[in-house]
Amino acid sequence: MKKYIKETIKKDLPKGFQTSEFLLEHGFIDMIVKRNELKKTLADLFTLFKN
Repeated sequence: MKKYIKETIKKDLPKGFQTSEFLLEHGFIDMIVKRNELKKTLADLFTLFKN
């Protein structure tokens, strides 16, 4: 996957870019949520970030 992304964007990728730690450090949310809980989880996150 890393090779495919690198070839697609034509840039070197930062070390550890696919880890949850990297995503957290760069302001992304990395969660695994059951489909039936997705709506509530998104609503909770939107409320959290709205405030």
